[in-house]
This record gives sequence, C-alpha cells and structure tokens, in this order.
Amino acid sequence: MVALVTNLARSLVDNPDAVKVETENRDDVMVLRLEVAESDRGQIIGRGGRIIRSLRTIVRAGGVHGGHRYVLELVE
Repeated sequence: MVALVTNLARSLVDNPDAVKVETENRDDVMVLRLEVAESDRGQIIGRGGRIIRSLRTIVRAGGVHGGHRYVLELVE
C-alpha cells in the first residue's frame, strides 16, 4: 500500500523526490502519512479536495480487500 500511494503521489506533483510516505499503527488501523513539498500540497489536495478524497478512497478500498484498515493523512 505504501508503494501504491507513493507512486500515485509522485505522478501528481512537480517535485516527486519530496514525496514521503510513513506508516504508523494506531489501535487496529494502519495510518499512512503522506508528506509532499509545500508547493505541491495544492496539487495533492486538488480542486475542492477531490484528489485527496480519491486517494483516501483507494487506500480504504485496498485495505478492505486485504483484510486491513488503512487511513491516509496528509502531513502539513
């Protein structure tokens, strides 16, 4: 799941080398923390939050298929 989020985020931003995805366990949920360059944050959020919402849906759906719970957070 980390590789998927990393590849999707790198394809969306202008500075792909600044994309980092870290994992953190909270209770029974695996939290994926996405960090991008300050200038690329708007591209990840998208107009009206559509892109980040879509990324979160992909992460949630992939977790259900694998029997895990995943949550995507954008680090500010």
